Amino acid sequence: MSGTEKAKARMEQIAGKAVRKSAHALGKEGLAAKGAALETRGKAREVKEKAKDGLG
Repeated sequence: MSGTEKAKARMEQIAGKAVRKSAHALGKEGLAAKGAALETRGKAREVKEKAKDGLG
């Protein structure tokens, strides 16, 4: 997994979790869903990169 892609994946996960938790605490469920989507995108990016590493 390249360092840049790994960093992007981790930052998306961290940012998504922060947005999701803070929005949920404030009762902003629409924003919480966007945060959850960002977190999921980061996890998917990480899985994709790990799969590419396994094939190489």
